[in-house]
Amino acid sequence: MVSELQRRKTALVFTAMDVDSDGFLEREDFAALTERWTDHRGLAPDSPEAAGLSGIMMGWWKTLLAASDVDRDRKVTVEEVLLVVDRLAADTTPVVATATAMFAAIDADGDGRISAAEYRELIETWNGVPTDTDEVFAELDLDGDGYLSEAEFVELWTEFWAGDDPNAAGTWVFGRFELPLFV
Repeated sequence: MVSELQRRKTALVFTAMDVDSDGFLEREDFAALTERWTDHRGLAPDSPEAAGLSGIMMGWWKTLLAASDVDRDRKVTVEEVLLVVDRLAADTTPVVATATAMFAAIDADGDGRISAAEYRELIETWNGVPTDTDEVFAELDLDGDGYLSEAEFVELWTEFWAGDDPNAAGTWVFGRFELPLFV
């Protein structure tokens, strides 16, 4: 059974991803997030980098749709996402796969690690506004080397989606925030 913390975290990310605020995640929301991210990076729409980022984001959409869209209406509600979150305690395979893909998207320079600047870009892209992420990045950097390795990121991402500990570093993988009341 999904905990209140998991509901709150899921609602927070769902709201950020629901670009048009219609209460559903749809292909268009992921396309808009992709466009925001490529614009933020200053990538030409027809560049290989933009195509790679689009492939990752749209791949995440396809994975989410396949796992969540219970009524097959090509829209995903927060309740449908919560059904997937509820299954993650038994099998984190889907979340690990998305973590690996997201790591590749965030690692803009392709050096195999996420810098504080790359992490800030992620959060600002999701939020759509400048955001101070220095304090939370230090908490996420589990080994204190100034970067997030792929292994660290997978652990944090998995903790965010499958975890139920408000004090775990992974709770803040999408940035420091007040956990909203679930609606």
